[in-house]
Amino acid sequence: MAAPEFQLPSALQSRHPRVGLVLGSGLGGFVESLTDPLEVDYSEIEGLPVSGVPGHAGRLAMGRIGDTEIAVARGRVHVYEGWSAREAASTIRLFHQLGVETVILTNAAGVVNPSFEPGRWMLISDHMNLARQSPLTGEARFIDQSEVYSSALRERLRADWAALDPSPGLLMEGVYAWVNGPEYETPAEIRMLHKIGADAVGMSTVPESIQARALGMRVAALSCLTNYGAGLSGDPLSHEEVMEAGRSAARNLFRLLEKSLPGMAEE
Repeated sequence: MAAPEFQLPSALQSRHPRVGLVLGSGLGGFVESLTDPLEVDYSEIEGLPVSGVPGHAGRLAMGRIGDTEIAVARGRVHVYEGWSAREAASTIRLFHQLGVETVILTNAAGVVNPSFEPGRWMLISDHMNLARQSPLTGEARFIDQSEVYSSALRERLRADWAALDPSPGLLMEGVYAWVNGPEYETPAEIRMLHKIGADAVGMSTVPESIQARALGMRVAALSCLTNYGAGLSGDPLSHEEVMEAGRSAARNLFRLLEKSLPGMAEE
């Protein structure tokens, strides 16, 4: 039997989460919703890469929402930092090693579809891997991607959002395009992305989604639409803007996750 990829601190070895949550830029505060919390730095988990990007705390939390054990990754590593797509998906393999069956991914994304607005959330229905990198490179495995993002999970999230929020228009649904970064897109690139069918663009999530599906895990993902893509407004783009928008929109997401996550573990 092969040795596990990640060596866990002894405190984590007795925890058995069924749902894993990856929190994107500015969203780490969700861990305050957990009961019976336990948190460690990524550096304490042998084999797990550590990000240096502001807003990505680099900590793994365990705790409960109701009676459901949750693993929460506060931050992720990115290909633009110099990591491979496989390394960018390390947290998903850690979740799988812990016994997680359902993964919820979150990120900050720029608006590509001009009918969408910053400050809203987009439930990802599909993605475009425009970075053309994969965490499965070298494994020679051919993974079906007909439905990367579970329709059942999306239906649950839409229904729970509607039950919580009288303004359902605050939750959009659309296609996420993954690009390498770290530079933001040009106006010409934003126009191209819209023409080929993207609604939002970002620099993460897709390697994790591919890895999770390859491991047989169910996946849902949400983008916090933090800013208009270049050329859709007259404002310059900055990481600080992304962080602030994430913090401002976080409350709606946290309420949704508190309602939805326990049911996802029961299905």
